[in-house]
Amino acid sequence: RMKVRLLSSAWANVSDPSTGKTEKVELLRVAENPANLDYDRRGVITKGTVVETPLGTARVTSRPGRDGTVNAILVKEKSA
Repeated sequence: RMKVRLLSSAWANVSDPSTGKTEKVELLRVAENPANLDYDRRGVITKGTVVETPLGTARVTSRPGRDGTVNAILVKEKSA
C-alpha cells in the first residue's frame, strides 16, 4: 500500500457543521498547535491544530502527514 504524505499546503477543505457545507479555502496561519509549542512557531500542521482561514478559525481533523490532505471543521467563536 502506498502512503501519500503532505509536506506543505496552502489550502484546506473546511466544513461548517451548522450548514453542512464544505469549501476549499486558503490557509492563512497556524493559530495554535496543542501537540507542541515549537510547532506553533514553525507553522507545522498536525491533527488537532487550530488554523486561521478566511471563513474563521478551524480545527484540523485529518492527519496531513499520513492522509495527504488538510481537512478541518469550523470552530465556534466564544462570545465575550
